[in-house]
Amino acid sequence: MAITDDPAELTHADLKELLKDDISVKVGGTDIDGILRGKLMSKKKFLSVSESGFGFCSVIFGWDMHDQTYFKELKISNKENGYRDIVAEIDLASYRRIPWENDIPFFLVSFREPEGGPLSACPRSLLEKQVKKISDAGYGALAGAEFEFYQFRAPTRTSSQTPHTERNSSATATYLRENPVNSLPPLEEGMFGYSLTRPIHNQDYYYGIFDACAKFRCNIEGWHTESGPGVYEAALEYGEIAEMADRAALFKLTVKNIGSKFGITPCFMAKPREGLPGNSGHVHLSLTDKKGKNLFSREKPDPNAAYPDLAHLSDLGRHFLAGLLEGLPDVMPIVAPTINSYKRLVENFWAPVTVSWGLEHRAASIRLIAPPTASPKATRFEIRVPGADANTYLVLATILALGWRGVEKKLQLKIPPLGKGQDVGGQEDKGERLAKSLKEATERFKRKGSIAREVFGDDFVDHFAGTREHEIRLWDEAVTDWEVKRYIETV
Repeated sequence: MAITDDPAELTHADLKELLKDDISVKVGGTDIDGILRGKLMSKKKFLSVSESGFGFCSVIFGWDMHDQTYFKELKISNKENGYRDIVAEIDLASYRRIPWENDIPFFLVSFREPEGGPLSACPRSLLEKQVKKISDAGYGALAGAEFEFYQFRAPTRTSSQTPHTERNSSATATYLRENPVNSLPPLEEGMFGYSLTRPIHNQDYYYGIFDACAKFRCNIEGWHTESGPGVYEAALEYGEIAEMADRAALFKLTVKNIGSKFGITPCFMAKPREGLPGNSGHVHLSLTDKKGKNLFSREKPDPNAAYPDLAHLSDLGRHFLAGLLEGLPDVMPIVAPTINSYKRLVENFWAPVTVSWGLEHRAASIRLIAPPTASPKATRFEIRVPGADANTYLVLATILALGWRGVEKKLQLKIPPLGKGQDVGGQEDKGERLAKSLKEATERFKRKGSIAREVFGDDFVDHFAGTREHEIRLWDEAVTDWEVKRYIETV
């Protein structure tokens, strides 16, 4: 067997042969916002730290997505501890090569404390902890992720160094500081969901992403235009839950890098345009036994089920669903992590706004996918609250933790399903209204005795809440275009 046939079987002894024709290696790990942070290393350096791990500045957990340190310094990284080094542990099983960078080898890392043990705020480690918990009980988990995202034409720029005019997405932020946000043109005009003609207008880009993802082991299962100007949707290949989170992070990296080469800015924010649909980041999840059998399905329909929607869902699945529904209001900052997230979660846009569920209900928070509309082995939950802006590691860790809590406590469903034709937030919807803002969500998340504290512990909750409070303060102090336009001459 060739060394590279199955990265999961790689050992440190294999690395010298694996990298014999390379001079450098890239590594990366995800921060609290789901952004991959990394570096290029010489092969010699990489080989010397492949077992022990290497020092990585903890400031990536001490600043926000724009590298601004948090207003309130947090425990992991701050002035007092000198923005200390943490340890980046290389995961050999994550090995792949970056196809758009001359096939340079790439590895993911997880972060741990120098004294040992996982870093409490490391998203990858948080998911690994939840996976181990169910694995120790004899279970596995499969997951899938879907991303909708807008795409904009990057602005043109001409400089003295480059006399010709070029498009590059790195100029987008500068452009938006000087121009109205709505002046950035979309990749395509109009609403053309599932179009077979629109992708051909940019087919090198369209197929370039699909092919690059296949080579980079973050395979796309379904790839199409979505309703909205310049909107695409990708459904990533279903797989083991921790691997799925890796694929999600690498998918975003792939899209942004390929987009940059074509002068296109992919946008994963939850609601880029007023009055248009937002960008969802739905996740799917099912539990299995050690042999891969789906444990959410029933061998025979239950004639005594409390609701017809539950007839084909196992007792384990019912407890899992009850755990999701009970815990969802307490973890909203994880599944909706930005100020903008809550602009997507509004009525009449197919977005869930309440604690709700239903068989094949595409507006509920949790859509049950089960017979008779799906095969028993495909029985699963689709969690529809997350937007494309969420950190998939944290989202999947949260869904797994809440559902498993329901299993351990044998929780029972407290609300009926939404029926066909029943609106989320309507008279028939008995579920609690979810938070309407990041501030409301964070206050509930961090409160004493929250389910978030129960499943994740105080260290993670305090850190993550601190990062969201930073985001809230930035918003509170911002003067928006809307305010200026509305009040500049009228008050």
